[in-house]
Amino acid sequence: MQVTKDMLIGELLRMDMNTAQILMGAGMHCVGCPSSQGESLEEACMVHGISCDQLVKILNEYLEKKNAQAE
Repeated sequence: MQVTKDMLIGELLRMDMNTAQILMGAGMHCVGCPSSQGESLEEACMVHGISCDQLVKILNEYLEKKNAQAE
């Protein structure tokens, strides 16, 4: 699965809980907050002043690497 800007934080965390570390490393320390679960990645990036394009790239690179190792 590919990460997109409109993906909800909750979807992303259900897809792979390890993405929480990436989000927190980028400055999103509220990933455990219930309201963040219904927020899109783009909305969260705007609130935190983070480049959404860059974060999406990092998340997709992580998932690609993880999937390649699993094969």
